[in-house]
Amino acid sequence: MEKKGLTLNEYQQMALETAIYPQEYKVIYPGLGIAGEAGEVADKVKKIIRDNSNKVSEEKALEIAKEVGDVLWYCATMANDLGFDLETIAQMNYEKLHSRQQRGKIGGSGDNR
Repeated sequence: MEKKGLTLNEYQQMALETAIYPQEYKVIYPGLGIAGEAGEVADKVKKIIRDNSNKVSEEKALEIAKEVGDVLWYCATMANDLGFDLETIAQMNYEKLHSRQQRGKIGGSGDNR
């Protein structure tokens, strides 16, 4: 039997089962969590450069993937706090980036290019 992957929305609903934080800190709590976990991803990547001659072993890849999963958890809870599901956010992001690509504006800076 082939294993079926989760949709983003299915994952989000499962993540919300473990989202235990004070509601007066909604948006703030996951926002800080995203920053913290993204920092952990960056730190593990930095150590690959420093300690592993820029080579990513299977073990290091798994460690980083677990941290990326933590970032995803916080993204799922943040999206929920803002009233969005992850699939809607993914679609909005794709449309934004695709539009930039079509207009030759992928490079550069600014949110509304």
